[in-house]
Amino acid sequence: MRVQSSSYRVALGGIVAALCVAMMFLTGIIPALYIAAPMAAGMLMIILVEEVSVGWGWLTYIAVSLLALIVTFDKEAALMFILFFGYYPILRRNFERIRQKSLKLLCKLLMFNAFLVLDWWLTVFVLGLPSFEDTAPYMYAVLIVMANGMFLFYDLLLSRMGWFYHRVFVRKVLRRR
Repeated sequence: MRVQSSSYRVALGGIVAALCVAMMFLTGIIPALYIAAPMAAGMLMIILVEEVSVGWGWLTYIAVSLLALIVTFDKEAALMFILFFGYYPILRRNFERIRQKSLKLLCKLLMFNAFLVLDWWLTVFVLGLPSFEDTAPYMYAVLIVMANGMFLFYDLLLSRMGWFYHRVFVRKVLRRR
């Protein structure tokens, strides 16, 4: 890791935080982005973790989480960022250290499914949004399977984002090795 001045770290943290909050703000303008915007905002955390440190990633996550609760119109999207998509790219490095692929996948899926349950509970009982009471019970299973598929795709995107950041952006745009 390169030695950077504290002004560089603060500036980069501010830029990443501003981009994350702008992404989260888009959920109020384009409601269809209520899942994609927290995911994209979380992907921006990779830049901060790779360029500065994990600690700065956590500080930025906390700042963006507080701002998302205050600024964004879609509280469900803010909740998704706070409960999972904001910190998962930071924690993902720890999961990647697990050598056994099946155990790694199981740990990731357990964490995501715990998020799904907590998010559903908070969305229905705290935010008061409607649940799927009038639909068939098997729809919960279908939604869980679809959400897990989306998560696996997101995890693949995070790994590709890390590759793209190092191989293309840092080497070709920033011209560093």
